Amino acid sequence: MDFNMVEIVLLGGLAIVIFGPEKLPELARKAARVLAYLRKISEDARGQLREELGPEFDNFSLADLNPKTLVAKHLLSGEEIADFREMRDEAIATGQIVKEAVDEANGVASTASVVAEPRVVPFDPEAT
Repeated sequence: MDFNMVEIVLLGGLAIVIFGPEKLPELARKAARVLAYLRKISEDARGQLREELGPEFDNFSLADLNPKTLVAKHLLSGEEIADFREMRDEAIATGQIVKEAVDEANGVASTASVVAEPRVVPFDPEAT
């Protein structure tokens, strides 16, 4: 979350009105302690995870749990990634060409059906 100065001042004023100037410093200290405790737990969990995974995962980050990031970081070289991006761009361009051709063909077919003479179906009222 990104707060600008006006939002911070507004939140501070709102906190003073809700909690009062006497309780606000105590609540701020408690909030800071809780935040520090949560950060400590997070760092301990990361450290334990790195320790359990072993030395080959020393530079492991939580973003590596995303399969795309993991493959790109550990299995592909920079040249291979560039090749995949080039293939992706070519596939997108080819798909666009095909889409334009289909749209054009549909446009020709729809105008051809409007221009063509309607087919006369023989009808016999006495045949029923």
